[in-house]
Amino acid sequence: MPAKASSMSELAAVSMQHVDVLFGPRKQQAHALELLDANHTREQILEQTGVVLGVADASLDVSPGSISVLMGLSGSGKSSLLRCVNGLNTVTRGILNVRTPDGVVNVATSKGAGLRQLRRKNLAMVFQQFALLPWASVRDNIGFGLSVRGESEDFIKQCVDQQLELVGLEAWADKPIHTLSGGMQQRVGLARAFATDADILLMDEPFSALDPLIREHLQDELLALQSRLKKTIVFVSHDLDEALKLGNQISIMDGGRIVQTGTADDIVFSPQNDYVKRFVANINPLSVLSASVVMQSLDHVDNEFYQDASGLRIELDQRRPISARVHDTRVPLINWSANSDEPADTFAVLCVQLDTPVKQLLGMATTSSTPLLVLNNDGKLCGQIRDQDLLRALQG
Repeated sequence: MPAKASSMSELAAVSMQHVDVLFGPRKQQAHALELLDANHTREQILEQTGVVLGVADASLDVSPGSISVLMGLSGSGKSSLLRCVNGLNTVTRGILNVRTPDGVVNVATSKGAGLRQLRRKNLAMVFQQFALLPWASVRDNIGFGLSVRGESEDFIKQCVDQQLELVGLEAWADKPIHTLSGGMQQRVGLARAFATDADILLMDEPFSALDPLIREHLQDELLALQSRLKKTIVFVSHDLDEALKLGNQISIMDGGRIVQTGTADDIVFSPQNDYVKRFVANINPLSVLSASVVMQSLDHVDNEFYQDASGLRIELDQRRPISARVHDTRVPLINWSANSDEPADTFAVLCVQLDTPVKQLLGMATTSSTPLLVLNNDGKLCGQIRDQDLLRALQG
């Protein structure tokens, strides 16, 4: 069995605590750690010891069912850290815990059969260059991990059929891999990872080798799959737009260190140092702005009605959270509900979620003469978005 760890954030699926990763002569690594603790730079450590500093003092918790993106420029340490999670890179110092149904495992101390069990049952990886078997069919590639695990042929066929349908490749099941386009091959890689039913997926720049349109399409497909499967995903990218689109949590790395971790809003609007400021300087705010950022909060909303400063009054129907009766001095009385059989002159009061993107809000605002209403996760009214709020967002 894998070695069990003694401490871990209660809510984390993956927890990294002060992880250091060194590459190079083992005899020099103790000296390299001393230099690291004395705040020597990567270059100084390499010059004095011949040891390459891959990751330095990385601490990070990844919540179950979330997408956590490690991003940075080439050589920043993001892939080096990702590969520690499944033991492809050895943790030189620190703790790296993975939560499994059988308990918490410290990958930093796991070896042999225990590590192999963790890889076969709990972790799956999707690589940048697909890493598919060129001589095998699509079906055999998707079922490869299950075959290695020793599953029965009937079980493998059932799982593979499900994954083929999931990624829309049923018609290609028996085709050789080399007959598929790059985007289709990467969908095979996704299906292979999902087929193992691992709770945690590790994705090392899986879309970076693809054309922009294909990459965007696969990003959308990944988000759609994630909304259904709720996997824990650690995703490496060097593309900030991709990170902002996919990540529930983003960690910016530089020189082997995590220099900031936060939501897309945190990274773009509250950079913690000059490096992160430069990193996000040219990002389009519309790619990260959401209703929660641009809305005007309504701190005093009772259970029956809400009235904005212009005098517009909306009575809320708590039995049907997005039903309302709108009263406006310009229009004597307008009734609205979600029913399709409402009168033709029904006036729509549009409700949005906190995470609705501004790009979507702009389209909705053009069809509504009333403010957009923002509902929290409990379906309760918590804010409004007027045209002027959207204009301020466009101004940056």
